[in-house]
Amino acid sequence: MSKLELRRFAGVAGFVGCVLAVMPTVMSAQTDWPTFGHDKGGDRYSPLTQITPQNVDQLKVAWTYHMKPANAPEFMPANQFGGPPPGGRRPGAAAPGAAQGQKPAVAGAPDNATAQARAEGVRPAPRASRFLASEVTPIVVGGLMYVSTPYSRVVALEPASGKEVWSYATPQGSGIPSLRGVEYWAGDAGHAAEILFGTREGLLIALDAKTGKPVASFGKDGVVDMRTPEVMQGFTRGMGMTSPPIVFKNLVITGSAVPESPSQGPAGDVRAWDVVTGKLVWTFHGTAQPGEVGHETWHGDDWVKRTGDNVWGFMTVDAARGIVYMPFGTPAYDRFGADRPGNGLFGTSLVAADANTGKLLWYFQVVHHDEWDYDLEAPPVLMDIRKGGKTIPAVAIVSKSSFVFFLDRVTGKPIYPVEERKVPASDVPGEQMSPTQPYPVVTPPVSKTDFTMADIATVTPEHEAFCQALVKNNNLQMGPVFTPLPKEKTLISFPSAIGGVNWGGASYDPKLGLMFVNSQNLAQLEGLYPDDGGPYPYRMCGSVTGRFWDEPKRLPCQEPPWGQIYAVNVNTGKIAWTTTLGVTDSLPEGKQKTGRPNIGGTIVTAGGLIFIGATDDQRFRAFDAKTGKELWAYKLAAAAHAVPATYESEGKQYVVIASAGGTFLNDPITDDSITAFALTK
Repeated sequence: MSKLELRRFAGVAGFVGCVLAVMPTVMSAQTDWPTFGHDKGGDRYSPLTQITPQNVDQLKVAWTYHMKPANAPEFMPANQFGGPPPGGRRPGAAAPGAAQGQKPAVAGAPDNATAQARAEGVRPAPRASRFLASEVTPIVVGGLMYVSTPYSRVVALEPASGKEVWSYATPQGSGIPSLRGVEYWAGDAGHAAEILFGTREGLLIALDAKTGKPVASFGKDGVVDMRTPEVMQGFTRGMGMTSPPIVFKNLVITGSAVPESPSQGPAGDVRAWDVVTGKLVWTFHGTAQPGEVGHETWHGDDWVKRTGDNVWGFMTVDAARGIVYMPFGTPAYDRFGADRPGNGLFGTSLVAADANTGKLLWYFQVVHHDEWDYDLEAPPVLMDIRKGGKTIPAVAIVSKSSFVFFLDRVTGKPIYPVEERKVPASDVPGEQMSPTQPYPVVTPPVSKTDFTMADIATVTPEHEAFCQALVKNNNLQMGPVFTPLPKEKTLISFPSAIGGVNWGGASYDPKLGLMFVNSQNLAQLEGLYPDDGGPYPYRMCGSVTGRFWDEPKRLPCQEPPWGQIYAVNVNTGKIAWTTTLGVTDSLPEGKQKTGRPNIGGTIVTAGGLIFIGATDDQRFRAFDAKTGKELWAYKLAAAAHAVPATYESEGKQYVVIASAGGTFLNDPITDDSITAFALTK
């Protein structure tokens, strides 16, 4: 096995041969936003030009749609991605007195999965809230807008007015529909167009795009139960979908959300289903099975019933070549890997497969033996790169680790140099870390990857004192990216388990040759402590856990920037510009432009604009794509932890964004709005 964990297999040459000439990225003249990434290649680039840097400051709210139905209870139990409970200690925050060195006892701690979730700070304790969180990107196609909501409904709206056309309620007990949106199939001569999506409890549903009625030929009355025995592996729950599937020809290709702890659970397989009948067409195993390429990276029975190595984020497709690109997550348990020595394919790998058959073409492992939860989840972005007088069909990967990789999308070979560098070993008994990790040589990391005391935040004297006490009184350890979680100590780990770069990923402007990546600098506090009564000898806990910040005040403990956008020149691999993303309203005037933690992503238009919400300061912004200059901002009712969309309806260009707050950043303010903006003239 090569050190870069790159493998190419028979069949790739056939793909090269069947494409007689290098095909540039097709820039459709369409005015819709028909899939999450605007096109199947995921560039999130719109050819619309009505809104420009010269007039973007004239954008006004055109309409607002509220996702919460009128008959819903005023207060509801939070979904997995809701905000923090009102009052009391938020999940992930230090226990009272922790900054002064008081250590909570491990005895009587919650079960391992709950402890991990609380330590990561990504799942709130149960609470009552007026609104549930959403990360949805509306799609607009065929004269309608389609939105999945956290209120167990999918709705169709009029794009020019936001008026509801139809709604569909998911079957009772099926969970909410895909948190981040739905997918569209255009239909064929014998079948009408469909809207397809999964649910949290493992159903795949097909609706008639015009009427919202279930497609009778698909599964049983429009519903396929994806919880097959082969995938569930003897478990009764723990498999669903949080992101939309992707359509290729007459196939709908699905990933899944499966547990990150304990190590056994439902399989993280990628599967393709017939869009008309719902019948299973092919399966790609996230954990390489006996006889398959990659199985040799597992030891003994370590692979048996392994969970976690899944595609919970977004896939993209090279439609001309018939290749699907699948970004896989981390094998469970994602903080302690003594029970899975080796590199454990296809964990934290980008995998290219024949979209017609699911046959493996090549893979590239971004993190070996991942124990930092550095999942690949952002959509791989397809593009053409000009290098050495040649045009190279490329795919770009951005990840939680903050590294950016550009690969030949036919062969998987790195376009810019990647080298294996030595990384620290673990001091935890039984843990066998990879001695090296892949580092891009040309493109620098797009977020902070280490920490020293010289980096302590000084935005106010009080905050500086808090952060110094947090480090000193808890004996927090420091080290660069890929430093293993220490034994019975707590590490300040940059980037955190939410990145770096999270599922929002990147957008790409083929005219400028620039890829736009938003990222955050928010460290994780994590260590491994003995757990005699748990499923592992060690689990993640410590004297203080969660994010490296003052959570009640939402102030990170290292110097700003805390959020930023990078523009990467894809033809050189170098940074073209960077700009701060977000403000901290609570800081004194003159110190507010700090950047903010963010979950969501950018889109870019031929009009020369980048649009992004994402930040926890509740703003929706527009930037000049050439320079990174902020041109416009609007304060929403809650943070827009989503990717926007832009489209044209009745001759007018709109930009639309969901703003619900909550999600992985546990925003205290939540809402239920889909807001569309347009020019006033």
